[in-house]
Amino acid sequence: MMDADYELAARLQAKEQGELIVEEKSKLKKITRKGIDEESVKRQKLEGDAEKAKLKLCLEIVPIDDEAVNFEPLAIKFPIVDWKTQILREEMIYYHIKRADGSCKMYKVFCTMLNDFDRQDLIDLYRLVTERFKTTRPEGSDRLLWGDLMTIFEPSEKDELWRNQQNYTLISWELYDSCGVYSLLMDTVYIHMLVERTYPLTQLTLERMLNGRLQVDHECEIAYELIRFIKS
Repeated sequence: MMDADYELAARLQAKEQGELIVEEKSKLKKITRKGIDEESVKRQKLEGDAEKAKLKLCLEIVPIDDEAVNFEPLAIKFPIVDWKTQILREEMIYYHIKRADGSCKMYKVFCTMLNDFDRQDLIDLYRLVTERFKTTRPEGSDRLLWGDLMTIFEPSEKDELWRNQQNYTLISWELYDSCGVYSLLMDTVYIHMLVERTYPLTQLTLERMLNGRLQVDHECEIAYELIRFIKS
């Protein structure tokens, strides 16, 4: 009995020691893994900071006129329900935008709208314009707005705009982060595009863009994503 008890005690002690060793090894692995993970996070942060420093060289901060921006919180912003172009006098065209609460605002150029719109505003306006010209073709000043929206949402490689882009001189390119659109000013022609979508830009145009600097009103992640997208 004494020998049996001694053998049992020895086995239990060996088992406890084995479990203790396994537990200690597990703790050591966790500590080691934690250290590796922390080091990896630090390294990734440094690499990310270094990348952003390079990308920041491709940005030009250009503050916009506060009067041109609607600072109304998006939570209480009413959807666009109607639009029309209005000619105040010769060569003075305004876009008249009406919202669901009855409020109206006039925009002289499409770029001013982009500064003021969010993505849903842009989608709503596109829907209203395409519905109006479902069976007819736009004419006069209406054709300008229709053309800008078609370029954004329904680009076609057959359009003269894309086919002749190599003949234009790139003046500047600008980001409107509130609605996720960027625009190229090519001579006197504007090309508006969604930041996440691929368009038929030529290699020459992409190189010209990267040789210039993206104009933004403030530093933001979407600007870095756009530059990465263009580089890729």
